[in-house]
Amino acid sequence: MNDNTEVIFDHKGSIGLITLNRPKALNALSLSMVKMIHAQLLNWERDNKIFAVVIQGAGDKTFCAGGDIRVLYNKRGTDYGQIYYTNEYLLNVTIFNFSKPFIALMDGVVMGGGAGVSVHGSHRIVTERTLFAMPETSIGLFPDVGASWFLLKCPGEIGMYLGLIGARLSAADCLYAKIADYYMKSDSLDLLINELSAISNQPGHIDDVISKYTNKVGLNNLSEKKETIDRCFSAESIEKIIENLKSEDDIWSKETIDSLNKMSPTSLKITFRQLRKARTIEEFENVVAMEYRMANRCFNGHDLFEGIRAVVVDKDRTPKWSPSKVDDISEEDIDEYFTQKPDEPDFYNYKI
Repeated sequence: MNDNTEVIFDHKGSIGLITLNRPKALNALSLSMVKMIHAQLLNWERDNKIFAVVIQGAGDKTFCAGGDIRVLYNKRGTDYGQIYYTNEYLLNVTIFNFSKPFIALMDGVVMGGGAGVSVHGSHRIVTERTLFAMPETSIGLFPDVGASWFLLKCPGEIGMYLGLIGARLSAADCLYAKIADYYMKSDSLDLLINELSAISNQPGHIDDVISKYTNKVGLNNLSEKKETIDRCFSAESIEKIIENLKSEDDIWSKETIDSLNKMSPTSLKITFRQLRKARTIEEFENVVAMEYRMANRCFNGHDLFEGIRAVVVDKDRTPKWSPSKVDDISEEDIDEYFTQKPDEPDFYNYKI
């Protein structure tokens, strides 16, 4: 076992076990964690003694609440953002393309970067403690870590709704949204790991073991709102989405408008463009390359740092967005976030 203070790697029988080990920091992903996990996955992919990989979070409240945005804030004006996003997105691509079963125990809070190290796996398990969200528009960013890919897998316009609003999902919602595959009680996870560690080198055995511990999940909230979400969020612009919500004239729609009004207007505009544009992109690596351009532009802009300041630094929850209104942002302004720059990383060479 490599008992690093931030991430623990354990060879347990036939599985490689990753434990995100920053419970006091909600298991937020530091740059060093990202690099170590990436390197370890490449090693385990070549190791014939490792049949599958399991990833979990330390503690009983959080799988991973995202990237370490406080460090990101402190590194403003440097090339840290470019370095961090390159490494984080390479890790996401590695998980997406991993040749062995990758089993994510999404127990507790799963947000932002936590989705990037779980949702792209082959087996995504949620529990009664799961709380999932992509809340990036509230800090002046956008749903990244490959969210352009997995949000499009959601039924109807639910992916657009989740990406813009950052709505919090239960385990049942995650299953409905196709963000997760299995539901089980949290007290079964250790038993699951022990049994997985003893399985033989046959893919079907993993599904057999997991099925022993799965349970029926309760009702979800998303399906009840899907018809309204599809009607409102299928619009051709953010402005039109808000118009559609106003025409609904019910409590949920008013609450949704209130949520949208709290988000960075720039983030709303780029997220809308991102999720519509992703429909035309066939390969995951190209989706990640698009997100890299967007992230790099955000790191060199205003709203990301203002959002982080308001949420985790000063904690006043009153960000001063610039521009402050969606109407003040032109399509030409948004074009900048999607313009390819020289010397971008090649996400096809994720093993280099």
